[in-house]
Amino acid sequence: MAYVINDDCISCGACASECPQECISEGVNKYVIDSEKCIECGACASVCPVDAPQAQ
Repeated sequence: MAYVINDDCISCGACASECPQECISEGVNKYVIDSEKCIECGACASVCPVDAPQAQ
């Protein structure tokens, strides 16, 4: 299952710059992950200061 970003996101952008698939973009209130492109590598989760990206 793809990662999703929960409501703890502080919109810092660290996850987006780390994603090798470029599947993370800035949403209205938080960053969002395109589940079609996500390869479940966990790179986003490893750099997030608030642990917002979570494996589903």
